[in-house]
Amino acid sequence: MIRSRSSPKPDQQTIVVKSAVASRLLLLSLILLWRTLLSPYDTSASLNPNCLNQHPSPPHAHAHPNPQQQPPLWPTLASAIESSVVWDGVYFVRIAQCGYEYEQSYAFLPLLPLCISMLSRTVFAPLVPVIGQRAVLGLSAYVINNIAFVFSAVYFYRLSVIILKDTEAALRASILYCFNPASIFYSSVYSESLYALFSVGGLYHLISGKNSIAVLWLALSGCARSNGILNAGYVCFQTMHLAYVAVLRKRPVLAMQVICGGALRSICIFAPFAAFQAYGYYNICLGHLPNEMRPWCKARIPLLYNYIQSYYWGVGFLRYFQLKQLPNFLLASPILSLAVFSIVQYAKSEPEKFFSLGFRASAEDKNSAAVLFSLEANLRANNSHVKENSSRKVKENHDLRPKKQKVKEEAPPLLLEPHEALANRGYLSVFVLPFILHMGFMAATAFFVMHVQVSTRFLSSSPPLYWFASYLMKSPGSYRRWGYMIWAYSAAYILLGSLLFSNFYPFT
Repeated sequence: MIRSRSSPKPDQQTIVVKSAVASRLLLLSLILLWRTLLSPYDTSASLNPNCLNQHPSPPHAHAHPNPQQQPPLWPTLASAIESSVVWDGVYFVRIAQCGYEYEQSYAFLPLLPLCISMLSRTVFAPLVPVIGQRAVLGLSAYVINNIAFVFSAVYFYRLSVIILKDTEAALRASILYCFNPASIFYSSVYSESLYALFSVGGLYHLISGKNSIAVLWLALSGCARSNGILNAGYVCFQTMHLAYVAVLRKRPVLAMQVICGGALRSICIFAPFAAFQAYGYYNICLGHLPNEMRPWCKARIPLLYNYIQSYYWGVGFLRYFQLKQLPNFLLASPILSLAVFSIVQYAKSEPEKFFSLGFRASAEDKNSAAVLFSLEANLRANNSHVKENSSRKVKENHDLRPKKQKVKEEAPPLLLEPHEALANRGYLSVFVLPFILHMGFMAATAFFVMHVQVSTRFLSSSPPLYWFASYLMKSPGSYRRWGYMIWAYSAAYILLGSLLFSNFYPFT
């Protein structure tokens, strides 16, 4: 079988796996080095009070009992692992151990604590007498996140090959993703790795036409981080374009089917996050008198997550625009500048497609966003048309056979002719558009609403950042130098992040 330039190559995928493993080993080595050479700013990470309840209510059926029962056989190693759990990692480990004890702990979604608890109670359970239960929880988190990152890199490469239709560009982008500027968070007790795995993997399955698997994975991304619900936007984008094409072809019944199917898939992606909010409402609000209830419980739409972000962390529109926060804006400026520049470059190169959200392309040619998400979706649409118009059945079947035969012979990832694929390859193709729109919304949210310093890790799983960097590296003149500047920025943030973050100093 002859592989096209737009098909994943096993040797390149192996390079991506090796790069991902090497980057995780590098990060873990740097964490160990800086922890050995320097004293942490805050030494309270190893403190672990008893769980508030003897029978807590974690995000899983049964939480661990009180870990303070017997001293571990290897206290030095236990202390080293426990003290390495810093910043938000303290919350994740505590939730895995004791459940959701405090209102503010509901800001941390349950997927990572659930995985930590399951692994520590099964594979790593024999280590509890050796290093203690909390150290086992921390160790479980490190294993989960670093393995998840390696798999996310593989899916990132596969997704990049389909979208860019250029294996060399996909490889460059994937290696840069392996050494991204927020790498410290992908190897620490944070939810970034699981989110990246399920969001990037879900998009790969969505574009491959595996809608059921894609919805499941994207829903799980919303169980890892709240911004996972934004991945429903890809389904909405797909739905709008397929419905638009159906309307242009005067097939209103098919358009309604597409809209209903898209709405159902979007609801499924939102459902886990909504269920978690209901879980918080049940634990905190029910069973209390009105004068004893928390303010958010009385709201018309009681959203626990929004209240926690606003009340405990001061998150809100323009609330972070203060002079004292200028260093944090400077810290986030490289990733935000890269995001803005990539969006502007795309908009300047493809203004009609960008400002029409791809609908102009849908109406005029096959190189449209309407065929982005799967060849299978187009074949299903044609099959629906066959059922709807039985009088045309013979003709439709005749038209479908060459397309299916062509797919087998050339194995293109999308419904494109060879010369069209050549003309529509790379970062500036219309297939990148929904990713650009998604990243633009996230960048605006990070700048105007969130604590701006989290932009580095918030945007670090956005594929267009790395596709754009890969595009710059092969561009002529000064653009290529900017591509290598991005590499230098990533290397600097890896060193700076592993130094500051691991020793409990503020980073991002």
